[in-house]
Amino acid sequence: MSNHQQQQSLGGSNRIVAVDVTPPNNLHHDASSNQQKQEPVWRKFMAYVGPGFLVSLAYLDPGNLETDLQAGAHHKYELLWVVLIGLIFALIIQSLAANLGVSTGKHLAEICKAEYPLPVMYCLWLFAEFAVIAADIPEVIGTAFALNILFKIPVWAGVLVTGCSTLSLLGLQRFGIRKLEMLISILVFVMAACFFGEMSFVKPSASGVLKGMFVPTLSGTAATGDAIALLGALVMPHNLFLHSALVLTRKVPTTVRGINDACRYLLIESGFALFVAFLINVAVISVSGSICSANNLSAEDAQHCSNLTLHNATFLLKNVLGRSSSTVYAIALLASGQSSAITGTYAGQFIMQGFLDLKMKTWIRNLVTRCIAITPSLIVSIIGGPSGAGRLIVIASMILSFELPFALIPLLKFSSSSDKMGPHKNSIIIIVISWILGYGIICINVYYLSTAFVGWLIHSSLPKVANVFIGIIVFPLMIVYIGSVIYLTFRKDTVKTFIETKDDPRIDDQLELSLEPYREDLIHKPLP
Repeated sequence: MSNHQQQQSLGGSNRIVAVDVTPPNNLHHDASSNQQKQEPVWRKFMAYVGPGFLVSLAYLDPGNLETDLQAGAHHKYELLWVVLIGLIFALIIQSLAANLGVSTGKHLAEICKAEYPLPVMYCLWLFAEFAVIAADIPEVIGTAFALNILFKIPVWAGVLVTGCSTLSLLGLQRFGIRKLEMLISILVFVMAACFFGEMSFVKPSASGVLKGMFVPTLSGTAATGDAIALLGALVMPHNLFLHSALVLTRKVPTTVRGINDACRYLLIESGFALFVAFLINVAVISVSGSICSANNLSAEDAQHCSNLTLHNATFLLKNVLGRSSSTVYAIALLASGQSSAITGTYAGQFIMQGFLDLKMKTWIRNLVTRCIAITPSLIVSIIGGPSGAGRLIVIASMILSFELPFALIPLLKFSSSSDKMGPHKNSIIIIVISWILGYGIICINVYYLSTAFVGWLIHSSLPKVANVFIGIIVFPLMIVYIGSVIYLTFRKDTVKTFIETKDDPRIDDQLELSLEPYREDLIHKPLP
């Protein structure tokens, strides 16, 4: 099969074909003129800045904020080590997702479509869509809580406003993806400023923070459950699809050297973005832990600390801001929810395009993705109010933990395959570390969900007949789930998505002067 035919059979990407190594006329120049045209390293790096910050928002969404607040309130600094391990693992898998996109010219959803049989592909698509919906629930509800605090509007109305405002912000795409990335970065730093300001006032114990960060400790079963919830909220499956697609909007030379440079720059950029996310998570846990463990805590604040949620956490900022604490907290929560909702909608677009290759107008795809995502939040907020919406965040976190293997295992397999990645596949060390960490988190999540379900079934007030009936339905489904994970792990890949390219530094230099993206279908998604 020719290179052109392989390209067509895999969906039309123009990134994975071998480049024409015949040097154009304008490349016949001497070494001195070639050196003059070379861009500085910092300018090359800046060309790759953006995707990592969008992806890092998933580690700062309202679901993460709530688990951070509760971890600090119940265990002070004890669970900071979980955040550190979670974000180190996040950096590894996000860099794998970025490398997959850069090396193949296709994102994770597109490769899944090319690799797996049709029934398996549709199942993976459904799981990915459910993951987007589950990830969007905390974002929508967090934004609705922020609007409720700011303007006293009902939570259900805030859910509707959130959907409209997210679509409006996505309209910035018509001015270029860089403008949207800039806005999201500003929202991240607004949220960071709020909690860093409070952290500078409460002055948490430096030794206590460092001990919590580097000395793993779990005091009792409650701490174990909170640690698993904290870890589950950090690693999100839809983020893997998102990152592998966002890197395709960058200009990457098609030679081995160019791809290696791009992977290195994207790793540095993702590392910096996730380090900022780590500092914000540490600040939230430290503020919550310092205030809720204070000796002079009022009875009202002590009651809030015992049941800390996104809706009642405004008192955490009152030391610095006084009466303005609720307003600034709501702005921070609004920034968190709105920015992460944008990235969730982006992920939904890429998943729908990659798995189904739907040929619909972008604004219609935006609207469909947004409506699907906000429907559960709207129904629960109407029926259950703020308390019901808060419980829905916990359920969403459990769903994300359940669905993680169906994005993580394909990513680990594809990024370790020479058929998919060629010379850019993972090293043996990365393969071992990523699989151990990946399966460790999957096993922890499955164990936690299974024991939680069995515990609920044993202590349920339902009639015994109902419990037996539920068990008959659920336990076979659990066996199917475990069997699906085993199938994805041991199935042999059959599709090759990497085609050899010859390395020629002159081609790298020429491509570095080009302003054309590799995937115009991904870089430009304007609303009408």
